[in-house]
Amino acid sequence: MPTFDLAALQRIADAMFAPDAAHGLSLALVVMQSGEVVFERYGTQPGNVFAAGGPVTPDTTLVSWSMAKSITHAAVGILAGEGRLQLHEPAPVPEWAGTPKAAITLQHLLNMRDGLEFVEDYVDDEVSHCIEMLFGAGAADVAGYAAARPLVHQPGSVWNYSSGTTNIVARIVGDEVGGREAMEAFLHDRLFRPSGMHSAIPKFDEAGTFVGSSYVYATARDFARFGELYRNDGVAADGTRVLPAGWRDHARAFTAHDPEGAFDYGAHWWLWPDFAGSYACHGYEGQHTVVLPEREAVVVHLGKRPAAQRVLLEDRLRDVFTALTQPATRT
Repeated sequence: MPTFDLAALQRIADAMFAPDAAHGLSLALVVMQSGEVVFERYGTQPGNVFAAGGPVTPDTTLVSWSMAKSITHAAVGILAGEGRLQLHEPAPVPEWAGTPKAAITLQHLLNMRDGLEFVEDYVDDEVSHCIEMLFGAGAADVAGYAAARPLVHQPGSVWNYSSGTTNIVARIVGDEVGGREAMEAFLHDRLFRPSGMHSAIPKFDEAGTFVGSSYVYATARDFARFGELYRNDGVAADGTRVLPAGWRDHARAFTAHDPEGAFDYGAHWWLWPDFAGSYACHGYEGQHTVVLPEREAVVVHLGKRPAAQRVLLEDRLRDVFTALTQPATRT
């Protein structure tokens, strides 16, 4: 049975959703343990020039930002399990043929060790290939923009977190399944629907590439279901095997330590070293789906957190994790 300190979770959530919370704005918090939603809290989304804003509910779809990278990892896993994609052979990127970039493998891309120049920055007054790709000259063809970046390191030698890298991976998947419409059907039929993620909406660029770096909209509960899929090594709640056995371990195999934070990196998933065995999807402004195998738990936080308050939010999430204890052994 689930085991958790409800009073502690309520206190933590009260602080997280307070109007003056030091870490910024929390929109949704979902705690799933042993496959059950045991706690959830929702906030209010502010209005902007595109939407009026208003209360967030269990049915509200919110943007993943870079949590989509882990969803892209799942899409690769389905095809790799069928033998349709090969991890350790040259990545099938047509414009790299006959160039030094042809040495880049799909595994290099999944580990963010492709060697391509890419500055992952979210501040307008700094150099940012990410902003240029998503909102500037590269927006119509995100994978083409990223694939054209110069090779500055030997493939496999240097870790560099890059949204461009993920969009190259997403185009590889789309090319294999047959283009934009086929890719959308593939994501829904092979991943979202069997996983119970019925709200999930992927977004595509003008070239027909799934923007797998940044754009999946879903409810907080559905992001939790995605985490639960990985916690159960690719098996959905109804027993359907969605991902090949062992693909979870591929995600959480250590690749590098992020020198700018407290986290390690696997393959399109982050690792929390202070919680043994944990792995997570992270996104801009404080989007998190954290899988805690020892606690049989998944914790989702969605919000709008300023960059300077990143550590404050991470500490509040650690408080949530600590309020969960290991479920009693089943007999």
